[in-house]
Amino acid sequence: MGEIQLVQDKAIYCYEHPRPAVTVDIILFVFQEEQLRVLLIRRANEPFKGKWALPGGFIGENEDLYDAALRELKEETNVSNVYLEQLYTVGKPDRDPRTRVITVAYFALLSAEEVAQQEVHGASDAGEARWWDIYDLPELAFDHQQILDYALQRLRWKLEWTALGFLLLPSEFTLSELQRVYETILNEPLDKRNFRRKILAAGVIEPTGNMRAGDHRPARLYRFTATAIELEQARRRFP
Repeated sequence: MGEIQLVQDKAIYCYEHPRPAVTVDIILFVFQEEQLRVLLIRRANEPFKGKWALPGGFIGENEDLYDAALRELKEETNVSNVYLEQLYTVGKPDRDPRTRVITVAYFALLSAEEVAQQEVHGASDAGEARWWDIYDLPELAFDHQQILDYALQRLRWKLEWTALGFLLLPSEFTLSELQRVYETILNEPLDKRNFRRKILAAGVIEPTGNMRAGDHRPARLYRFTATAIELEQARRRFP
């Protein structure tokens, strides 16, 4: 049950049940220097002061969730102009020692070129911001390790049957470079012959006609097909 109250001549319906706080957390992945990396911030305030965590924070009373995610990302890491997808909602009662907090996690994949255009640094209530190897992380605050584990698993599932890799690679790449991305994300070695046969049969990449010179014979360059990219964008990556 609830009741109507007047606040500054406006009618507000007041519920008797508790009102949990709501936050947003942002997971940014990049494939850089043969590593899958995630952007973390070092917390400047309690709780978990000095611990590393995902960028994020509380939403404003009249703020859209997506807008809050973009704002927190900009305030804490200086990263902007990123297309975010809503990933998951986490709400275990004891996940935050301050109060009951429900968090909405957002996700993005960035290319190395996009990351090079961003000047990452800690600000607001983040003492520091930096990229970490997903397989060599520090101890994380709150339940952010579990959120990251879930994000990585979702990334692996999507990589198996979509053209999601186009977000992590340059416009042209060799099959060896593509295989290294898959092996890094899946965290396991792949048979070269089987990988090439399957990826070519999937019809998501095509030769560009260009070659890259190396220590041995030149390597053929590939790109993701326009159809595969359009289909992946239409899926909105993480619905």
